[in-house]
Amino acid sequence: MSRSTLLSLLGPRVSDDELLARGFRYLAPTVTLAIARVLLVISIFFPYWSMLLEAPQYPDGLEVIAYVNTLAGDVQEVDGLNHYIGMRPLGEAASFERASSVWMIVAMFLLIEGAASVRSKWAVLLVLPALLFPLGFIVDLQFWLYHFGQNLDPHAPLSASVKPFTAPAIGIGEIGQFRTIARLETGWWLAAGSSVITIVGLLLHRRAYKPLHDLAARRTTTGVA
Repeated sequence: MSRSTLLSLLGPRVSDDELLARGFRYLAPTVTLAIARVLLVISIFFPYWSMLLEAPQYPDGLEVIAYVNTLAGDVQEVDGLNHYIGMRPLGEAASFERASSVWMIVAMFLLIEGAASVRSKWAVLLVLPALLFPLGFIVDLQFWLYHFGQNLDPHAPLSASVKPFTAPAIGIGEIGQFRTIARLETGWWLAAGSSVITIVGLLLHRRAYKPLHDLAARRTTTGVA
């Protein structure tokens, strides 16, 4: 790999004198991205989403709580109700996503860590999965709610009383005599906060390293060592 290619990928080296003169400028993106990746990992231990199902036979409602890798709450009771309208068990939804989610978050953690070490514009590509992860969670969740609600078993006992439906991933939905209230939980907000802080880290990264990159490019063009 040529020196120019390596410079393009990793970015210019920061001299000791530059670090001494402007140490905080180069420390700021590293610390900011460190905070972002810690928030992302912590989010694993908190629920990302919950849905409260209000039904006549359950005056206090039934709640399903979704972590990135498991479901909790009144899952069996909700599955029992869903059986009568022809909906598949909730545990069958997003099985691949739940099985791989922790490893995906660990991978994003490592990518953000790598971005803190890369002193070029390619740092953006490394953090892109983490930036898109909160939005991707909502899109994937809505897909499964659509898929399950629109593909009811026509042979279910109460299939004639409930038409295919799409429960909203966020907000209130009406399904026959049932009412759903869905909301994003602490884990998702931690991941979203991680994305926002990552963007701040990228801005600080650009402020720190772009002038060095521009200076190195000018020196290469003019042939100055």
